Amino acid sequence: MHIGKAIRLERIFNRDTKRTIIVPMDHGVTVGPIAGLEKMRDAVTNLVAGGANAGLVHKGQVKLGHRMQGRDFGCIVHLSAGTCLSPFPNMKRLVTTVEEAIRLGADGVSVHVNLGDETEGQMLTDLGRVAASASEWGMPLLAMVYARGPKVADEYDPQAVAHCARVGAELGADVVKVNYPGDAESFARVVECACVPVVIAGGAKMKSTRDFLDIVRTSIDAGGAGLSVGRNVFQHSNPTRLVEVLNRIVHEGAPVDEAVEGYEDIL
Repeated sequence: MHIGKAIRLERIFNRDTKRTIIVPMDHGVTVGPIAGLEKMRDAVTNLVAGGANAGLVHKGQVKLGHRMQGRDFGCIVHLSAGTCLSPFPNMKRLVTTVEEAIRLGADGVSVHVNLGDETEGQMLTDLGRVAASASEWGMPLLAMVYARGPKVADEYDPQAVAHCARVGAELGADVVKVNYPGDAESFARVVECACVPVVIAGGAKMKSTRDFLDIVRTSIDAGGAGLSVGRNVFQHSNPTRLVEVLNRIVHEGAPVDEAVEGYEDIL
């Protein structure tokens, strides 16, 4: 591996456990200002205090999340975007480059692809081009790949999720982010077939924090490399304490019951 990429990956992944807690905060482009992200610097500070490994933001938010003090925090710049107001809401287009992300001090970049959408071809082309550029510059690439389109009956279908993970890996991603397909056996197959580290997405805010923690624990047991979860973390009533519990699960290997000891208030 390119030494620059290896060094940057260690700013995103815990070098001892080879796992990560990434918190995406790119939602402002897709759905507008939402709860938990009104003040980016405060949001980042809360996550860092809990021990999250990295945050994922659009280019204009990098300066707003830079705290200039305290613990280090990996920075992933999201290169693609689309809004829920578009007539093609599943289409994501590149809005910046690997080179600009480097100038912003990024430790990694990410691209979003929705397989099955009418615009899939353009998104796959963009992913391939970004992968080539990221490889040249030694920049880690996270591919968020989901099955969303007219022919997709269930984006959580295990075969669809495995297909998403494999597409990301085959087109050059260093890490792939996919939906959790619902059970450990199915997710273990996704991980096995991907050939690169796989992290789970969080999706919409869940009603139960315990259910969320159970999914994280099960995904780790199935060979997952951690999580890249936004709303279920930054919209929690106490993101700092939730991330502390996630650290116990992801990096210390604690069962959920053990991880929440002393943290019952977050449930």
